[in-house]
Amino acid sequence: MPLLLAWAVLLLGPLAIIAPSASAQDPGSTASESVDPGAADETVQTMFPHFKEGRFWISGQANFIFQTNPPFYALYSGPHSFQPYYEKATSRVLTLYTGFELTKSIELLVDVEEAGGEGLSQALGLAGFTNLDVVRNPSLSQAPYLARAMYHQVFALSHQKVENARGPLSTFSELPARRIELRFGKFGMADFFDVNSVGSDSHLQFMNWTVDQNGGYDYAADTRGYTVGLIVEYQSPKLGFRFGEALLPTVANGPDLVWNLRRSNASNFEFELHRGFLKKKDGIIRLLAYINNANMGIYQVANEQYLEGKVATPDITNHPQQVTAKYGFGVNFEQVLTPNIVVYGRFGWNNGKTESWAYTEVDQTFQAGAGFAGRMWKRKYDRAGIAFVSNGISSEHARYLSYGGLGFILGDGGLTYGRENILETYYTAHFWRGIYLGPDLQYIVHPGYNQVRGPVTVPSFRLHVEF
Repeated sequence: MPLLLAWAVLLLGPLAIIAPSASAQDPGSTASESVDPGAADETVQTMFPHFKEGRFWISGQANFIFQTNPPFYALYSGPHSFQPYYEKATSRVLTLYTGFELTKSIELLVDVEEAGGEGLSQALGLAGFTNLDVVRNPSLSQAPYLARAMYHQVFALSHQKVENARGPLSTFSELPARRIELRFGKFGMADFFDVNSVGSDSHLQFMNWTVDQNGGYDYAADTRGYTVGLIVEYQSPKLGFRFGEALLPTVANGPDLVWNLRRSNASNFEFELHRGFLKKKDGIIRLLAYINNANMGIYQVANEQYLEGKVATPDITNHPQQVTAKYGFGVNFEQVLTPNIVVYGRFGWNNGKTESWAYTEVDQTFQAGAGFAGRMWKRKYDRAGIAFVSNGISSEHARYLSYGGLGFILGDGGLTYGRENILETYYTAHFWRGIYLGPDLQYIVHPGYNQVRGPVTVPSFRLHVEF
């Protein structure tokens, strides 16, 4: 732990010698309401210029993350363990964003992506895995694929307009202050739900799955993180509300979606209050609820099959076709402290009785962190952050793993349960015209909730290019 804190302090010094920098927009944030200190300046520098107005949008990103871990103590390991020996891995994500305004209120957005490389231990063994860019199924093709294809329409409820920073998720330069937005097509639920300007962008901010997103939010997604669905959203200066209905995968962490909504569906609700906890300081509070219905197993049933001697090890997939429900709640906030410091936090909980299905194996989580703008040390467009997250699972889920059961991410062959605690810090420095470089360090206690394994230290280095 002292090593990690020392790393965080040292980051704010030596990297200040890098050349003048520029900010980049987070494609997963609603820029008109964001309070990200690293993107507070209106100047957005990229490899190629972006126009503030126009009917067309085209941009791109390239993100490369190198990670390694030194050997660490492990009393034993199983088929889905984070491996205790030295490893290294490099991932890449290349994305082309395009958009076209059909009218002043209707646009089409189409993105093509290519993801490759690999994660440490094939992205197994950690509920809060260390690299959000990693594809969780290494057998998938590395050919380019359609990531997003959205129809987006805005219905004005007021004549007053507000400025909107154009970007990959919206090409409009301004929007009605009060409005209803309709989105339909293929997208990522995390593009619009549980967004946080301090901890949501793995390309410029934190890298860990459960630091960048709410680990208890088992949001609808295929293996690559995308789904097909409908989102209806109301926004006003004081508050917002969004509802989303989306498709779930056929199997846990599967690449194919179920198109029959009677057999499988995901309903998502989020209320957004455009104020923080401190008077006269910007902030946002978001309240999330969701319910998934799918062919999910039940941990208690799998455990009983094992205890009754019907199976050699419990298997959460050993059940007939059925429809079970998984529901959960979340709280997400960000609060400006000073023009250069924003704190944020999340809490997430789900019922933990049914199988972890689409995101990761977390039934309860809380996190807190802070983002720092480089203006504090005269690096106008650099950014840094530090965050702590603690993940947990239900008692039945823990028993299942202790009996030797496997989830789609976890399975050491046994379990001495303890909460998985993670501390992460990063620094992102702009080098030249949209090129960003920087280190990241994660310190993980009880990897995979197992007290007889770890702790694990994972240093990383990132190269990010905005086109």
